[in-house]
Amino acid sequence: MFPHHREREQPIFSARAHVFQIDPTTKRNWIPASKHAVTVSFFYDATRNVYRIISVGGTKAIINCTVTPSMTFTKTSQKFGQWADSRANTVYGLGFATEQQLHQFAEKFKEVKDAARLAREKSQDKELANTALTIAAPQVSADLSDELQSPPVMCVNGPEDKLFRSQSADITLSSEKERIKKMLSEGSICEMNLEAELFTLQDSNSKLVAALHEANANVEQWKKQLTAYQEETERLRDQVADLEAHGGQGPSDLLKDELTQSLEELEALLKAKDEEIHILQSKKAEYHEMEHQRDEAIHRLREMEMRNSELERRIQNTEQNLSNSLEDRDRLDTEIQRAIEILDIKIFDLNDLRQSLVKLIDK
Repeated sequence: MFPHHREREQPIFSARAHVFQIDPTTKRNWIPASKHAVTVSFFYDATRNVYRIISVGGTKAIINCTVTPSMTFTKTSQKFGQWADSRANTVYGLGFATEQQLHQFAEKFKEVKDAARLAREKSQDKELANTALTIAAPQVSADLSDELQSPPVMCVNGPEDKLFRSQSADITLSSEKERIKKMLSEGSICEMNLEAELFTLQDSNSKLVAALHEANANVEQWKKQLTAYQEETERLRDQVADLEAHGGQGPSDLLKDELTQSLEELEALLKAKDEEIHILQSKKAEYHEMEHQRDEAIHRLREMEMRNSELERRIQNTEQNLSNSLEDRDRLDTEIQRAIEILDIKIFDLNDLRQSLVKLIDK
């Protein structure tokens, strides 16, 4: 298999393990890729500066995976580990005979991944420094581009799946908090509008009260002046009548004109004061209307405060329910993870037992 690749690739580490692949339909169950333990090797291509994991069963390539810096090998049990290959759109699982073999493979995987990262950085530096690349360099770049553009595979029983579920829950919690904040914001805006309206009414009310007090004081003063004017008018009328009654001893025309003019002025002033009193009385009616509007605004404000209190209580209950849901979800995730790990171990043990039984039958 792959003769032109195998000639330039050199194995740098090998181990024997049972190979599994995730079920592409359910993404939850493991499917054995080999009937028995096979050799899984790390290969290094010096020409292309690429690291690969290769495993061959008979004439079939079970694993042909290019190692990229984004890959992570996860130990899910004492003898079982896995990693995701986005290019192949699958997840590989390896079951080892001992915990030590699993540890050695995981350490080698980490070393190869770091070496692949350094190789990528060098390749990028080379592309920036020189646009005339060799044939091997574009091949590496294409492989790396494929790795970057290939869609990631969700790991069903590793940290990626847990992260995915956690992010989904965080998004749900964030959207719920945003909705709660919006409700509070709308209630606060309504409350602020009512408070502004009440403040305006109270300010207008204060000004109107001050004007009414001043008007009342002026009315009292005007009433006294009117009384004095009326008394003066009656006195002048009496004088005019007196003078007219005495005939020859009557006042001159000039005096009559002065008295008549003073009387007309007093009557005009009296009429103006009556109009001002009428205006003040109409303002008093407006004042009562303003007081009614203020009472309505206070009532609406109290209703809004009660509504806000109810919203805050509902928000607290919602946050408590969300917190309980998150705790239940975390607890369920932990139990599911533990069950999956136990299931992985059981599957591996059953497969090992199966291989032992096959060997006994063959013997």
